[in-house]
Amino acid sequence: MKLIDFFNQAIRFGRLADPRGDKKKIVSFPDSGILFGRPNAEVNKIMVGIDIEVAELLLAERIREKEGLDLVVAHHPEGKSYVGLHEVMRLQVDLLQQAGVAYKTALRLVDERMLEVERRVLPQNHTRPVDAARLLNLPFVNLHTPADNHVHKFLRVIFERKRNVLRSVGDIVKLLKDIPEYQIAEKFNTGPRMILGNLKRPTGKILLEMTGGTEGSKDVFSKLYKAGVRTLVSMHLSEDYLKKAKEVNLNVVIAGHISSDTLGLNLLLDNIEKSARQEFQVVSCSGFTRIRRG
Repeated sequence: MKLIDFFNQAIRFGRLADPRGDKKKIVSFPDSGILFGRPNAEVNKIMVGIDIEVAELLLAERIREKEGLDLVVAHHPEGKSYVGLHEVMRLQVDLLQQAGVAYKTALRLVDERMLEVERRVLPQNHTRPVDAARLLNLPFVNLHTPADNHVHKFLRVIFERKRNVLRSVGDIVKLLKDIPEYQIAEKFNTGPRMILGNLKRPTGKILLEMTGGTEGSKDVFSKLYKAGVRTLVSMHLSEDYLKKAKEVNLNVVIAGHISSDTLGLNLLLDNIEKSARQEFQVVSCSGFTRIRRG
């Protein structure tokens, strides 16, 4: 499979898993891209990690010398993809609207947060890993929101199917712990857990926060509570955000950051392999473990 086809398939499947649906006519994801490499390069063996920095690229070069390697795949954005991170946050407007928050309110809060993220990212040294890949002549891509969309869709389907048995916060934690990626996280003491509320409390209306670039507005929690949301299921939640959620008495379940990213990447890679009718040789690194489904 050629590099450009690999990437285009990732974008296609990312669109298909997008919680906004086809009506938004999503063309691309600014937080994902071919960071370095010839589009027609052949891809058979890939190294996949959640965070790929200079150290991982040097490791990849050593692996290429010893046994061959065609491509390095990161989840989190680098280079131009990192600069574009704030742009994909617009997705959050639709998720908040689906949860019952008024469109104008959601738009205002997300717009404010997007500008904050853009300002935070702008002065960073974006190109360090990309420069390393160029100097090593090592093909390098990252797939962020396309993978996050997959974990969001996967969990949403499970939650809807299990709706009748998800009565308490503890039921949510138990359900998550049945998923292989979260079971691996459990071995490292980073598995799913409740960080706010009580395991015996009713779940009420549940909001999944698994895609949308990065954390949204800290001021959204009171709006979610008014919309009937009582439980958040997130990859991660910063301390300031947790305090705001506590003020409105929300339950918060943390599924796990790296484990959720791993789940999304695995689902995305499954789809690419099925489409290409090709099973890639995968070297797992940087928090990622390859698990195939079906």
